[in-house]
Amino acid sequence: MSHSSSKSSFERWAPTVYFIVGQLGWFACVLSAAHDVPWIGVAVTLVLVAVHLARVTRPMQEIKLLVSVVVIGAVWESVPVAAGLLDYPNGTVIPGAAPYWILALWALFAAQFNTTFGWLKPRMLLAAVLGAIAGPLSFRGGAALGAVRFAQPLAATLTLALGWAVLLPVLILLSRRWDGVHGDA
Repeated sequence: MSHSSSKSSFERWAPTVYFIVGQLGWFACVLSAAHDVPWIGVAVTLVLVAVHLARVTRPMQEIKLLVSVVVIGAVWESVPVAAGLLDYPNGTVIPGAAPYWILALWALFAAQFNTTFGWLKPRMLLAAVLGAIAGPLSFRGGAALGAVRFAQPLAATLTLALGWAVLLPVLILLSRRWDGVHGDA
């Protein structure tokens, strides 16, 4: 089998591989935070993101996307915390701000935009609907595992749904601008 043949095989499976790796990274961050060792999930995520950056065609484009998404995520995640809607038991460095392990999750999430979520790029309305549904569900999953608490469940869920309905399309637009996975250097 030639190198190009194996590369096309990976490209064919990349969305699935990235989805599975993303889920494993999510569980590593959430479970380690729930067990008061959030640095473990951060370490796992940093390795996964480093491997992603080593594989991409244009790493600087991908780094721009990752940094932008992490900054947006840091600001957004701090809104429901500062508003008293969500409470994180572990990993908070600055009171009223999101915990550091959440930022690692955002970096991992960003690494999936030009791989797993590439199919969403031409579907902004669908991205908004998926954001409104999947965003709060992800937080519910994190709460069920003990990584976050809903201080005001209804208000938090509605805030997350509205926020994610806007955020996911915005992040998809950024991934259109900074796609380090596809194309030549």
